[in-house]
Amino acid sequence: MPTSSGHPRLKPGHVIAPRQMAALDGMVELPDPHQLVHLQFRRFAGCPVCDLHLHSIAQRHDEIVSARIREVAVFHSGADDLRPFTIELPFSVVADPEKRLYAEFGAEASPRALLNPRAWLPIASGVLRSLGRILRGRQPVTSLHSVGGKLGLPADFLIARDGRILACKYGKHIYDQWSVDDLLAQAGKIR
Repeated sequence: MPTSSGHPRLKPGHVIAPRQMAALDGMVELPDPHQLVHLQFRRFAGCPVCDLHLHSIAQRHDEIVSARIREVAVFHSGADDLRPFTIELPFSVVADPEKRLYAEFGAEASPRALLNPRAWLPIASGVLRSLGRILRGRQPVTSLHSVGGKLGLPADFLIARDGRILACKYGKHIYDQWSVDDLLAQAGKIR
């Protein structure tokens, strides 16, 4: 099924082309020949809702690593914009300001990202968390003009060592993504 941009949505069984991606902490090999990869598409640098979600991933990162899963988050912001917001994250973050990976994986943007009532509580929680961090000097204020826009929808992919997509989820609103429990359950089904 094509996305609103005309790119196809990927499905389990699809094999992605091998590549190396520049992450903020070095190079990421996709697929990873040694472990599964959870590739997740987020929004922009400083997105309060993305920050809320990634904090939950960071808190349980040891469980993810123990399950032999490499965590990789992709943002449609430039590397310099991302660094101040992701410095505390224990996993790889990839800058994709041209949204090439977003197009390839069928991750899209839509006004429904913010309009779904199920997104409102996470939006409020994320904004309050970010405001507290800004007031304590732990993060900068995000730009009002993000490169790729503010209406991105999350997308999650579990990728095997041979490049096959084992499972995926395309979010229907801004906070519709896999939790750590969802990710571990997906990986458990595969093994």
